[in-house]
Amino acid sequence: MITIIHGSDLHFGEPHDSRAAETFLAVTHDLEPDLLVLSGDFTQRAKVQEFQEAREYLDRLPDVPRVVTPGNHDVPLYRVWERLVRPFDNYRDHISPELDSVTRVPGMTVVSLNSAAPRRAIVNGRIDAHQIEFARDVFARSEPHDLKAVVAHHHLAPAPDYEGDHPLPEARKILDAFESMGVELVMGGHLHRAYIGNSLDVYPGEDRDRGIVVVQSGTTTSRRGRARERAKTTFNLLRIHPDRLEIVHYMHFREAGGFAPFSFHVYPRGGRPFFSDPPAMGRAGEESGPASGDPPPSPEELGVSYLKGTS
Repeated sequence: MITIIHGSDLHFGEPHDSRAAETFLAVTHDLEPDLLVLSGDFTQRAKVQEFQEAREYLDRLPDVPRVVTPGNHDVPLYRVWERLVRPFDNYRDHISPELDSVTRVPGMTVVSLNSAAPRRAIVNGRIDAHQIEFARDVFARSEPHDLKAVVAHHHLAPAPDYEGDHPLPEARKILDAFESMGVELVMGGHLHRAYIGNSLDVYPGEDRDRGIVVVQSGTTTSRRGRARERAKTTFNLLRIHPDRLEIVHYMHFREAGGFAPFSFHVYPRGGRPFFSDPPAMGRAGEESGPASGDPPPSPEELGVSYLKGTS
């Protein structure tokens, strides 16, 4: 099993919530992930001081493989000359020198694609043809049974709510390309609220058998949550099994005194369109569980827990 913590939109700067950040920091150590994914917008205005604060925070997170990608807030908005000539200098200096990257852990290959497009589409972003070919080449050389995943800041599927956000331009073509590569999972941010579903929810797709699991994180450490997650901070916990993908969406609640599981999702893996035997999740995702007719399992029985932190 591979355990992943997926957060996004830290927004160091004016909207950053330091108390939420300390809570999330404690949670990441408690959950002992194998991989940490942070899908962009580390800063609010791409200032050196904001990046320095973000870097100091990242250094306090668990020392495990990490996937990062720039967001639209990680390039200067009002410093126009800098945005046109050297938009990613501060990001490269403090977060990562790579904009498109590859991360491998046993059983999984992750391609991170920079969807920030500071000269063309500051808000909506872009993924270009050469980036698609970069991903195709990487996945063609990955291990046969690896889960193939993509991380990008901007979303390929709109959240099903009243905000009316538009996904990345040519999102359908990009999803079809990823599906042809055998991609099973896409993770992102930008929306400031979560969406966990399947690409077939929003687009028929060329392959109707399975689609791609889409996992968007809300803002993890800022006061800029939107829609259902207004004034909330959130993150996702993913567990990768050979036959299934489990996602727990955590949200911070004062009533819980910290993060609490808000929703739980399970999808079949490996090109399977359905479960031959519906999995019964036990503690930490192990296969066990109540017999038919028993009361619903508690969060602890499902392997999810209330994660206390600063309220």
